[in-house]
Amino acid sequence: MHKSITARSSFILMIDMQEKLLPAVFNKDEVIKNSVRILTAAHELSVPMIVTEQYPQGIGATIPELKNLITDDTEIMDKVEFSCCAAKKFGDAFLNLSFNSGTKDTAILFGVETHICVLATAIDLIEKYNLNVVIAADACGSRDEKNHTLALDAARALGCLVVPTETVVYHMLEKAGTPLFKALLPLFK
Repeated sequence: MHKSITARSSFILMIDMQEKLLPAVFNKDEVIKNSVRILTAAHELSVPMIVTEQYPQGIGATIPELKNLITDDTEIMDKVEFSCCAAKKFGDAFLNLSFNSGTKDTAILFGVETHICVLATAIDLIEKYNLNVVIAADACGSRDEKNHTLALDAARALGCLVVPTETVVYHMLEKAGTPLFKALLPLFK
């Protein structure tokens, strides 16, 4: 059974949103727009982040419009592994995040490609860390739409909560009428 999504118990994991990967993604504009929404909300709600780049020497850096929204205390982890959890620095980053920000038992994932790195990471977060995994489906993408859809189906079967970005942000906000709600509302208009 999945727990609710709260800013207090969650962390953001943005996976491989890089210059040479995104142009080939079928729904790249939607993925970028929704990634901006999540990163903006995470910043406003003080939700910690982990960010990865797959082989940046060959695939390039995180795209500028997203890199500008990454908090200064967030390290961007280089990796060659498909699962972020297998990257050398991931374990330390996760422990530091939980130590510095309180217990984090929910991982909110988004990025590319859905059927490779996002899905492999979701599997490992469940199996190795026993975390609740939320996938912001419209902030994920693959080169082929069928692969994206199949990966989201597989993630659901594993017990991941697969929802739109708007659901993620509104659940982290918890209620309307607050200054934070009013600050983030323009993201969805």
